[in-house]
Amino acid sequence: MITSLKTTKTYFVTGTDTDVGKTVCCDALLQAAKLQGKSTVAYKPIAAGCEETENGLRNEDALILQNSSTIKVDYELINPIAFIEAIAPHIAAEINNAPIKIETITQGLQTLQDKNPDLLIVEGAGGWSLPLNNELLLSEWVVQQQLPVILVVGMKLGCLNHAILTYQAIINSGLKVVGWIANQIQSEMPFYQQNLKLLSHKLNAPMIAEIPYLKDWDNTSLAKFVDTELL
Repeated sequence: MITSLKTTKTYFVTGTDTDVGKTVCCDALLQAAKLQGKSTVAYKPIAAGCEETENGLRNEDALILQNSSTIKVDYELINPIAFIEAIAPHIAAEINNAPIKIETITQGLQTLQDKNPDLLIVEGAGGWSLPLNNELLLSEWVVQQQLPVILVVGMKLGCLNHAILTYQAIINSGLKVVGWIANQIQSEMPFYQQNLKLLSHKLNAPMIAEIPYLKDWDNTSLAKFVDTELL
């Protein structure tokens, strides 16, 4: 008797820059999928900017992703590579004499895929071209894994250039951008709608979420901002 296995949708979430709200957007996707009755788990392989706790280094964003996942796993599976310094990960790795091993990132992904979730969200660090060391970028690992990408655009002055360049870099690497998210990281953005219209024209992918500026987003239901049909 052949038992059909559940197909896990795995998406890599990247941003147009650091501090554009990737975690907010990942949280929104996880919440929306949960409301659809889907099993979910999130993966933040690298986190720079952690606090020392009695249980070891903990990153606030990774804890949010762990809490929002319906499949409960140990923190170390969510975030296997953690640094206390809130700096570029390859620099943190260097000063801590703890090189980032690509095998660790790959094995962590496989371990979570083996949990057989409906949706696995992989949150990147920084922007698309994040160095892991002097030779390798995180984006090159994403290409190795052939992960479809969701692009988070931090809506602010300059976002058009950042979004278009990032989108083109992803496409040029041979990967597919399955969707993008407009995340308002400022309370007010001049000509917001005009910027949104241009991005909708230039990014050949559906906008899967539009998240307004939220002062207290961790206490807000985010699923309502997601087009669940595109998950």
